[in-house]
Amino acid sequence: MLGVRNFFTPIIMTVISYPIPEYQNPPIQPQFFVPSNFNIQAITLGQTTTVETTVENNFVVGQQVRFIIPPSFGTRELNNVSGIVISLTSTTIFVVQINSYNMNPFVLSSGSTLAQVLAIGNINSGGTNALSSQSYSTNIPGSFKNIS
Repeated sequence: MLGVRNFFTPIIMTVISYPIPEYQNPPIQPQFFVPSNFNIQAITLGQTTTVETTVENNFVVGQQVRFIIPPSFGTRELNNVSGIVISLTSTTIFVVQINSYNMNPFVLSSGSTLAQVLAIGNINSGGTNALSSQSYSTNIPGSFKNIS
């Protein structure tokens, strides 16, 4: 019975390798990352500064942040000032270790440039694994977001 094939006859197949796309998993490059930034809803001044953002932020305790405050929002004394997040009150409110007691009040404005708070840091700094005996690369959660 030539020409009759049964289920026990092996079939030899050649595996075809497909091309791998050049930009399937690009290397990490600084231009693909931007700092996390959030629009400011309110600022409460005092011995420490309490900030409310318009949406949930991803800051953590120990995170360093910087303020961008346009003139129409008041509190210009905080413009380009950086501080450390010392507590998180809610997902939209955090407290920064900046004494803002004698500053002008924050005024919510409808200017074209909004008041913002930006994360400062990089993926190679921070003490998130300081208690570990093993060496891991450290990062500051929320310091950057991938835009690639």
